[in-house]
Amino acid sequence: MPYRSVLRPGLFAGQTIIVTGGGSGIGRCTAHELAALGAHVAITGRKTEKLAAVKAEIEAAGGSCERHAFDIREEQPVKDAIAAVLARNGRIHGLFNNAGGQFPAAIEDISQRGFDAVVRNNLTGGFLVAREVFNQSMKEHGGSIVFMAADMRNGMPTMGHSGAARAGTVNLAMTMAFEWGRAGVRVNAVSPGWIASSGMDTYEGEFKRNIPLLKNNVPLGRIGTESEVSSVVCFLLSEGAAFITGINVGIDGGVPLGTRNIPLPEGGRSQPYEGFHLAVTPKVLQEGG
Repeated sequence: MPYRSVLRPGLFAGQTIIVTGGGSGIGRCTAHELAALGAHVAITGRKTEKLAAVKAEIEAAGGSCERHAFDIREEQPVKDAIAAVLARNGRIHGLFNNAGGQFPAAIEDISQRGFDAVVRNNLTGGFLVAREVFNQSMKEHGGSIVFMAADMRNGMPTMGHSGAARAGTVNLAMTMAFEWGRAGVRVNAVSPGWIASSGMDTYEGEFKRNIPLLKNNVPLGRIGTESEVSSVVCFLLSEGAAFITGINVGIDGGVPLGTRNIPLPEGGRSQPYEGFHLAVTPKVLQEGG
């Protein structure tokens, strides 16, 4: 079964698109959709084995993929990796700045080292990759960049370090959109809410126990799918979004809406879109997980 994209076949034919954090989760899903739509995808991450597995999946499905293992938080490896992609392909048409990570903790319990680590993961790394893609390719040829942010519009309790970094990411994308528009470069962001992805299985303790209950706080009555994020990212990278820049798209089922003194209506008729043929429900959301 191939990827079941809502976008037209061949949409990205002849294009090279980088997906950071492409070895798992939303990055893996988006890399698959881009490749299914004709793009040559360059996936990046820190773990060679995970990248190799995704590359093999994409190629088995008939797609085109290359992999580069490096740490987005380190300036010189970022420069070298972007140069390597260009040496092979000649141009970079799109970038999904997806890589990041965090851990749950109350702000009072976060050390400076922990705070700095999350900000470097979720803000500094994306800045470095986007800057190099612009300076080495898009400054001359144009292109499209999409940043991964998060649903932090009403604060981000137990994830204060990530919320601060993600808010910075959205503002950074807006500034890049203004400064780089003259070069034909569009820069946008997406802010997913609770998405059924492999990252959910990395949490422990009370945070893990609360994951199956999250859907009770969503107006659409469910958790989102990786495909529902990927389809928005792919649209923003596409020619169909040629006059869209500097925006942040919430993909959250309406969680930030309403007020706490008005309970959500019962029921849930929203049907998920699942285009990713290799999607796996996180263990924490499975019965007995």
